[in-house]
Amino acid sequence: MKIKIAPSILASDFSKVGEEVKRLERCGADLIHCDVMDGNFVPPITFGAQMVKALRPHTKLPLDCHLMVLHPETHIEAFAKAGADIITVHVEACDISKLFQAIESFGVKKSAVINPETPAEKLFPAVDEGADMLLVMSVHPGWGGQKFIPETLKKIETLRNYCVRTGRPELDIEVDGGITEENVKDVLSAGANVIVAGSTVFKAADAAATIGRLRG
Repeated sequence: MKIKIAPSILASDFSKVGEEVKRLERCGADLIHCDVMDGNFVPPITFGAQMVKALRPHTKLPLDCHLMVLHPETHIEAFAKAGADIITVHVEACDISKLFQAIESFGVKKSAVINPETPAEKLFPAVDEGADMLLVMSVHPGWGGQKFIPETLKKIETLRNYCVRTGRPELDIEVDGGITEENVKDVLSAGANVIVAGSTVFKAADAAATIGRLRG
Protein backbone atom coordinates (compact mmCIF):
# COMPACT_ATOMS: atom_id res chain seq x y z
CA MET A 1 0.00 0.00 0.00
CA LYS A 2 1.45 3.33 -1.03
CA ILE A 3 2.30 5.77 1.74
CA LYS A 4 1.19 9.30 0.82
CA ILE A 5 2.19 12.57 2.46
CA ALA A 6 -0.35 15.42 2.48
CA PRO A 7 1.17 18.63 3.87
CA SER A 8 -1.44 20.98 5.30
CA ILE A 9 -1.30 24.51 3.91
CA LEU A 10 -2.76 25.71 7.21
CA ALA A 11 0.86 25.73 8.41
CA SER A 12 2.17 27.59 5.35
CA ASP A 13 2.99 31.25 4.91
CA PHE A 14 -0.33 32.59 3.59
CA SER A 15 1.42 35.58 2.04
CA LYS A 16 3.00 33.27 -0.55
CA VAL A 17 0.86 30.17 -0.48
CA GLY A 18 1.09 29.62 -4.24
CA GLU A 19 4.88 29.43 -4.01
CA GLU A 20 4.59 27.15 -0.98
CA VAL A 21 2.43 24.68 -2.90
CA LYS A 22 4.90 24.59 -5.78
CA ARG A 23 7.70 23.94 -3.29
CA LEU A 24 5.78 21.07 -1.71
CA GLU A 25 5.32 19.47 -5.13
CA ARG A 26 9.07 19.74 -5.81
CA CYS A 27 9.76 18.23 -2.39
CA GLY A 28 7.76 15.10 -3.13
CA ALA A 29 4.37 15.68 -1.50
CA ASP A 30 1.56 13.47 -2.79
CA LEU A 31 -1.45 15.68 -1.95
CA ILE A 32 -2.10 19.18 -0.67
CA HIS A 33 -4.34 19.15 2.41
CA CYS A 34 -6.68 22.15 2.64
CA ASP A 35 -8.17 22.74 6.10
CA VAL A 36 -11.42 24.63 5.57
CA MET A 37 -12.93 26.09 8.76
CA ASP A 38 -16.07 28.21 8.99
CA GLY A 39 -15.96 29.65 12.52
CA ASN A 40 -19.02 27.56 13.46
CA PHE A 41 -18.21 23.85 13.35
CA VAL A 42 -14.84 24.89 14.78
CA PRO A 43 -14.07 28.35 16.20
CA PRO A 44 -11.39 29.52 13.73
CA ILE A 45 -12.02 30.74 10.20
CA THR A 46 -9.43 29.81 7.60
CA PHE A 47 -10.44 30.03 3.93
CA GLY A 48 -13.02 28.86 1.45
CA ALA A 49 -13.43 27.75 -2.14
CA GLN A 50 -11.80 30.93 -3.47
CA MET A 51 -8.47 29.87 -1.95
CA VAL A 52 -8.76 26.44 -3.54
CA LYS A 53 -9.50 28.08 -6.90
CA ALA A 54 -6.45 30.32 -6.47
CA LEU A 55 -4.23 27.34 -5.64
CA ARG A 56 -5.40 25.15 -8.50
CA PRO A 57 -3.17 26.68 -11.23
CA HIS A 58 -0.08 26.32 -9.03
CA THR A 59 0.02 22.53 -8.73
CA LYS A 60 -0.98 19.30 -10.41
CA LEU A 61 -1.14 17.54 -7.05
CA PRO A 62 -4.59 16.51 -5.79
CA LEU A 63 -6.21 19.12 -3.56
CA ASP A 64 -7.52 17.31 -0.50
CA CYS A 65 -10.24 19.56 0.95
CA HIS A 66 -11.28 18.86 4.54
CA LEU A 67 -14.51 20.74 5.26
CA MET A 68 -14.75 21.56 8.96
CA VAL A 69 -18.03 23.37 8.43
CA LEU A 70 -21.66 23.27 9.43
CA HIS A 71 -24.05 22.43 6.58
CA PRO A 72 -21.33 21.12 4.24
CA GLU A 73 -24.02 20.34 1.67
CA THR A 74 -24.14 24.06 0.85
CA HIS A 75 -20.43 24.10 -0.10
CA ILE A 76 -19.90 20.96 -2.18
CA GLU A 77 -20.58 22.57 -5.57
CA ALA A 78 -18.32 25.57 -4.88
CA PHE A 79 -15.35 23.41 -3.89
CA ALA A 80 -15.87 20.99 -6.73
CA LYS A 81 -15.93 23.83 -9.27
CA ALA A 82 -12.91 25.47 -7.60
CA GLY A 83 -10.82 22.40 -8.38
CA ALA A 84 -10.98 20.14 -5.33
CA ASP A 85 -9.98 16.56 -6.11
CA ILE A 86 -11.14 15.10 -2.78
CA ILE A 87 -13.83 16.50 -0.51
CA THR A 88 -13.95 15.25 3.07
CA VAL A 89 -17.03 15.81 5.24
CA HIS A 90 -17.58 15.21 8.95
CA VAL A 91 -19.97 12.48 10.04
CA GLU A 92 -20.81 14.78 12.96
CA ALA A 93 -22.16 17.43 10.56
CA CYS A 94 -24.09 15.62 7.85
CA ASP A 95 -25.79 12.57 6.39
CA ILE A 96 -22.89 10.79 4.72
CA SER A 97 -25.01 8.95 2.17
CA LYS A 98 -26.61 12.15 0.82
CA LEU A 99 -23.34 14.10 0.81
CA PHE A 100 -21.47 11.31 -0.94
CA GLN A 101 -24.06 11.34 -3.71
CA ALA A 102 -23.64 15.10 -4.10
CA ILE A 103 -19.84 14.93 -4.14
CA GLU A 104 -19.84 12.07 -6.63
CA SER A 105 -22.21 13.97 -8.94
CA PHE A 106 -19.43 16.51 -9.54
CA GLY A 107 -16.85 13.85 -10.34
CA VAL A 108 -14.90 14.48 -7.14
CA LYS A 109 -13.56 11.79 -4.79
CA LYS A 110 -15.49 11.46 -1.55
CA SER A 111 -14.14 11.07 1.96
CA ALA A 112 -15.52 11.09 5.51
CA VAL A 113 -13.88 12.09 8.79
CA ILE A 114 -14.40 11.62 12.52
CA ASN A 115 -13.33 13.80 15.44
CA PRO A 116 -11.30 12.31 18.32
CA GLU A 117 -14.37 11.75 20.51
CA THR A 118 -16.32 9.94 17.75
CA PRO A 119 -16.13 6.11 17.63
CA ALA A 120 -14.40 4.54 14.64
CA GLU A 121 -17.57 2.59 13.91
CA LYS A 122 -19.25 5.82 12.77
CA LEU A 123 -17.11 5.58 9.63
CA PHE A 124 -18.25 2.06 8.74
CA PRO A 125 -21.22 3.37 6.68
CA ALA A 126 -18.82 5.54 4.68
CA VAL A 127 -16.86 2.43 3.72
CA ASP A 128 -20.10 0.71 2.73
CA GLU A 129 -21.15 3.78 0.69
CA GLY A 130 -17.99 3.60 -1.41
CA ALA A 131 -15.73 6.19 0.25
CA ASP A 132 -12.52 6.90 -1.63
CA MET A 133 -10.78 7.77 1.64
CA LEU A 134 -11.37 7.89 5.39
CA LEU A 135 -9.89 10.53 7.68
CA VAL A 136 -9.25 10.14 11.40
CA MET A 137 -8.58 13.29 13.38
CA SER A 138 -5.77 12.65 15.86
CA VAL A 139 -6.18 16.09 17.48
CA HIS A 140 -9.25 18.21 18.11
CA PRO A 141 -9.98 20.09 14.88
CA GLY A 142 -9.43 23.82 14.68
CA TRP A 143 -5.78 24.51 15.51
CA GLY A 144 -2.40 23.34 14.32
CA GLY A 145 0.48 22.39 16.58
CA GLN A 146 -1.49 20.11 18.95
CA LYS A 147 -0.07 16.87 20.36
CA PHE A 148 -1.11 13.55 18.86
CA ILE A 149 -3.85 11.70 20.78
CA PRO A 150 -2.53 8.10 21.27
CA GLU A 151 -6.02 6.58 21.49
CA THR A 152 -6.35 7.36 17.79
CA LEU A 153 -4.16 4.37 16.96
CA LYS A 154 -6.84 1.90 18.03
CA LYS A 155 -9.37 3.67 15.78
CA ILE A 156 -7.05 3.33 12.81
CA GLU A 157 -6.65 -0.39 13.51
CA THR A 158 -10.41 -0.82 13.81
CA LEU A 159 -11.00 0.92 10.49
CA ARG A 160 -8.28 -0.97 8.63
CA ASN A 161 -9.63 -4.27 9.94
CA TYR A 162 -13.14 -3.31 8.81
CA CYS A 163 -11.84 -2.41 5.35
CA VAL A 164 -10.15 -5.81 5.10
CA ARG A 165 -13.28 -7.66 6.28
CA THR A 166 -15.49 -5.85 3.77
CA GLY A 167 -13.24 -6.42 0.78
CA ARG A 168 -11.64 -2.97 0.63
CA PRO A 169 -8.17 -3.63 2.10
CA GLU A 170 -6.49 -0.91 0.02
CA LEU A 171 -8.83 1.95 0.98
CA ASP A 172 -6.85 5.07 1.88
CA ILE A 173 -6.93 5.91 5.59
CA GLU A 174 -5.69 9.41 6.32
CA VAL A 175 -4.68 10.71 9.75
CA ASP A 176 -4.48 14.40 10.64
CA GLY A 177 -2.96 16.04 13.68
CA GLY A 178 0.24 15.99 15.68
CA ILE A 179 2.12 13.57 13.46
CA THR A 180 5.90 13.85 13.67
CA GLU A 181 8.91 11.87 12.54
CA GLU A 182 8.93 10.33 16.02
CA ASN A 183 5.39 8.90 16.02
CA VAL A 184 4.66 8.36 12.32
CA LYS A 185 5.85 4.73 12.49
CA ASP A 186 3.09 3.95 15.02
CA VAL A 187 0.48 5.60 12.79
CA LEU A 188 1.58 3.63 9.74
CA SER A 189 1.80 0.38 11.71
CA ALA A 190 -1.79 0.88 12.90
CA GLY A 191 -2.96 0.84 9.28
CA ALA A 192 -2.94 4.42 8.02
CA ASN A 193 -1.30 5.23 4.70
CA VAL A 194 -2.05 8.95 4.15
CA ILE A 195 -0.26 11.28 6.54
CA VAL A 196 -1.27 14.91 7.01
CA ALA A 197 1.63 16.98 8.28
CA GLY A 198 1.64 20.72 8.87
CA SER A 199 4.26 22.12 11.20
CA THR A 200 6.47 19.03 10.79
CA VAL A 201 6.96 19.80 7.10
CA PHE A 202 6.75 23.59 7.01
CA LYS A 203 9.13 24.13 9.93
CA ALA A 204 11.66 21.63 8.61
CA ALA A 205 15.04 22.85 7.41
CA ASP A 206 14.79 20.32 4.57
CA ALA A 207 11.16 19.67 3.64
CA ALA A 208 12.03 17.06 1.01
CA ALA A 209 14.06 15.00 3.47
CA THR A 210 11.31 15.31 6.10
CA ILE A 211 8.64 14.14 3.64
CA GLY A 212 10.87 11.18 2.79
CA ARG A 213 11.30 10.22 6.42
CA LEU A 214 7.57 10.57 7.12
CA ARG A 215 6.99 7.83 4.56
CA GLY A 216 8.64 5.51 7.05
